[in-house]
Amino acid sequence: MQTKTVKEIADYVGGRVLGDESVLIRAASTLDSAGPGQITFLSNPKYTPKVQATQAAAVLVSLPVTTSAVQIVTEDPYYAFMQVVVLLHGHREHPPVGISDKADIASSAKLGRGTQVAAFVSIGENVTIGSNCYFYPGVCIGPNVRIGDDCIFYPNAVIYDGCRIGNRVIVQSNASVGQDGFGFATHKGEHHKIPQIGGVVLEDDVEIGAGCAIERGTLEDTVIGKGSKIGDAVAIGHGVRIGPHCLLVPQVGISGSATLGRHCVVGGQVGIVGHIKIGDEVRIGAQAGVINDVPDGATIVGSPAIDAGKARRAYSLIEYLPEMRKKIRDLERRMDKRDSGSDGR
Repeated sequence: MQTKTVKEIADYVGGRVLGDESVLIRAASTLDSAGPGQITFLSNPKYTPKVQATQAAAVLVSLPVTTSAVQIVTEDPYYAFMQVVVLLHGHREHPPVGISDKADIASSAKLGRGTQVAAFVSIGENVTIGSNCYFYPGVCIGPNVRIGDDCIFYPNAVIYDGCRIGNRVIVQSNASVGQDGFGFATHKGEHHKIPQIGGVVLEDDVEIGAGCAIERGTLEDTVIGKGSKIGDAVAIGHGVRIGPHCLLVPQVGISGSATLGRHCVVGGQVGIVGHIKIGDEVRIGAQAGVINDVPDGATIVGSPAIDAGKARRAYSLIEYLPEMRKKIRDLERRMDKRDSGSDGR
């Protein structure tokens, strides 16, 4: 942990100081918890009253507000806050382990300069690993895998044979990349396994959350695009293609051969059927069930998922449905009585 002046922080994030530039900052915290010597941020205007009451020494804002804290005005306070957290606290440090004599490394495997391998790691035949990678205990890398530079594999992560991993990829604990896809041919009531001959490609700067399962393709590779971040316990089916810089929140499930464009955001517990195409910059609300193609820029919610604007109007009627049902039944009874009276004349 480092201590910086407000001026040093403002220079680092490209911000403008309103107040005492010499105030010392030793840590980052939330609006609710920040106190003396700490910095926080405001990115959503609805939390402005909290900034006015904060005990923080400094706050990152996009526009000046009324507060006793020193303000650093910057274009994107949330992004600037991320930079400040890195500046003050740094990323997790990995203990130096070298190449453990308790690791099982095939003689044909090639490890780049500075790569470290902890105890009980298994690295298969003809694996190629770049420079400055780090393998925690229990990691298993199958044969013929290619891994780029500066990658991190946390305990018990598994990369199956033939997968390709780019640079600066992070795979969290207990994730599985490249297992067989859920592919079966049903014949006369029996399910026969289809060989999965594709692989998985994780492009540069991808992060895979803990407990994820990413299936290899049946015929073509499953691909996670550059910079995409996959949350914990996400299941990605065989042959899925996810574009660059997408965010998948935990517990998403994507069926085989679905395609997502770039910069999509998929909420928690969303289910996406196979063989559909989701466009660029699509936002999908939590627990949605996506069963049809989705155009670029759409925001969808619900199950089955529909346009968010239409969904809001539809859901606003739900609480009135019992009353509407009662009125409709009353109207039907009145109509029946009127018709009966007409028939009797």
